Amino acid sequence: MTDFELIATASTTQTMTARALMLGERIDTAGLERADLVSTAPLAFHAGQAGFAVLYRFGVAVLFGLSPLEEDEIVTKIGARVAGASRGDDETLVIETTQDGEDKALPNGRLAVKDLSEERLLVIADALAKSVALGRDERRVNAVFDTIEPFAAELASKGRPPWRRKSMLELIGQTLLVRHRVSGRVAVEDKPDVLWDRPDLERLYARLEDEYELEARGRTLNAKIDVIGETARALTDLIDADRSVRLEWIIIVLIAMEIGLSLFEIFTGQHYIREMQAASTAAHGSPTESHSK
Repeated sequence: MTDFELIATASTTQTMTARALMLGERIDTAGLERADLVSTAPLAFHAGQAGFAVLYRFGVAVLFGLSPLEEDEIVTKIGARVAGASRGDDETLVIETTQDGEDKALPNGRLAVKDLSEERLLVIADALAKSVALGRDERRVNAVFDTIEPFAAELASKGRPPWRRKSMLELIGQTLLVRHRVSGRVAVEDKPDVLWDRPDLERLYARLEDEYELEARGRTLNAKIDVIGETARALTDLIDADRSVRLEWIIIVLIAMEIGLSLFEIFTGQHYIREMQAASTAAHGSPTESHSK
């Protein structure tokens, strides 16, 4: 892995490597205010010898121009503030200044920028952080798809829904969690706050948004979430309908048993009365015999 450092070349071109690290579900940035803060939302500050760090509450840290040791130091310091710690795929981008002063993506995969100002780094950090967060949520949605597929296959092959209602409810819960994370925490469609003060960086953000396909990936992710939600609800409705049918049959059987029991009691009662009458007649004789005597 390449060392992350700020290099000044002979032609005065500066190169910086940025890394977006997925640290967990959420980073608690409250109380981390310091004198050298560049931004509070997201929390951005200078780090290392000549580096820059940006922390996002949805669990991503974007580090610019830091060595591996400096990276580890920051990750260790904020480790106690990370909820649901888990490492995922990281995003790496090499940034270099350009002589013509134009922000653009280069054929070699690097990003050319006019300068390495703090505002530009915040715009770049926003795009990288969203890309990493989307990657995590895409994997989770795909995992839910893999889980729900057997239920749909069983319904298609056997013509009846699966009996595991709890699993269906868990799928709906996972869908709601992913939707909340995408639309609430990550807010893929929202632009970085720095653009309010620097509207001239709109073009840079638009190019990064296109480069990482943030808007398209967000729409696709929401569409998949809708499909999962509709499928899970449909299966749950089928389970409820199947249970209702079973309950109706149970009620019918109970009513039939009640009717049968009543008829049995009526039959046995009449039979008992006839037997009692026969016994009484045998004991006292018929009315004709008694009169003749």
